[in-house]
Amino acid sequence: MFSVRDHQPAGECRGVVLALHGWPQDSRSWDAVAERLVAAGYRVVAPDLRGASKGAAPRSRWAYRSSELVADVEAVLEWIGEPVHLVGHDWGSGLAWQVAGVRPELVRTVTAVSVPHPGAFVRAMFTTTQLPRWWYSIVFQLPVLPELVLGQREGLQRGLEKAGLPVEAARRDAERLTDRRVRRGGVNWYRALPFTTPGLGFPRVGAPVLQVWGDRDPVILRRGCEGSERYCSGGFELVVLEGVAHFIPEEAPDRLAELIVSHAGSVA
Repeated sequence: MFSVRDHQPAGECRGVVLALHGWPQDSRSWDAVAERLVAAGYRVVAPDLRGASKGAAPRSRWAYRSSELVADVEAVLEWIGEPVHLVGHDWGSGLAWQVAGVRPELVRTVTAVSVPHPGAFVRAMFTTTQLPRWWYSIVFQLPVLPELVLGQREGLQRGLEKAGLPVEAARRDAERLTDRRVRRGGVNWYRALPFTTPGLGFPRVGAPVLQVWGDRDPVILRRGCEGSERYCSGGFELVVLEGVAHFIPEEAPDRLAELIVSHAGSVA
């Protein structure tokens, strides 16, 4: 069973934000943003997604197919009991796009952080230099080796800092991956990509979408984020944060929280 961090506002609740984290992080990556959203009157629910904790990290790559990941989020949505403002970063962003596409009645707005719509991302793979930047996703298909490399804590921490993650957060996340089950769980998200459920990968999204991207992101190109608009029928806005890299929730929590509040408030 995965755990959930539930941040409750002290006064009247303006709505619920469901925040999905990326790799190699867990729900704590949203703490700084959640603090600001709670101050603005929002309840913030941030689960540890499948593979991010020792108690919810199945061994088989098949357990990380998109259908299983979406089902996990649907279970959290049922527990919340009302439509949410869905926010995702990195892998959590890709998952948010999918959930919003297949369960539109449960989503009021979508804020996709760093990572574009899966369909736009695949297009960018074939039309830009996006694929070479995502080279590690191919390496992660190998057995055993990725887990061994990611187990080198100091090297992983340096890599995360180079990608823009603050030092303390990089140390925290590198420490998490000293547990082999957690390393394997994160890598299995990549290993399950070839088994994405047909029809689930590239859904159109009817809720209003805010795409947030940092212009120093070393992995994700702007072209893919711009291409997300073709998959949005309920409105789309791209906000580019200057001088910010990939880990936006912890690099720029003030700015991101402001954008989420503004986006959520735009829906009656």
